[in-house]
Amino acid sequence: MPTYNKLVRDHIPAIIQQAGKVPKTKVLDKDRYVEELRLKLLEEANEILKAEEHNEVVEEAADLLEVLHALLDAKDISLEDIEYARKQKKEERGEFEEKIFLIEVSK
Repeated sequence: MPTYNKLVRDHIPAIIQQAGKVPKTKVLDKDRYVEELRLKLLEEANEILKAEEHNEVVEEAADLLEVLHALLDAKDISLEDIEYARKQKKEERGEFEEKIFLIEVSK
């Protein structure tokens, strides 16, 4: 019997049941939920790093974005807040368009 101990999407228990298996689940309180979302964000980031094929990258990026949306929602942060901060940083520090790789800084 595999043990997972991780946050899963809402329909996963039903999918497991449809496969003729019995999932054991619990509902997390808000603090634990946010903690698990942070761990899930790292899991999804690692999966996108390993993805090589175009469709794999798209699928993993979708998972990463879904977890990010959930984390922002749990922390009462809007996408507008994020977009504002992104634009501010872009204006002040630039983008990554020029592919600049910093090697070192001398005195």
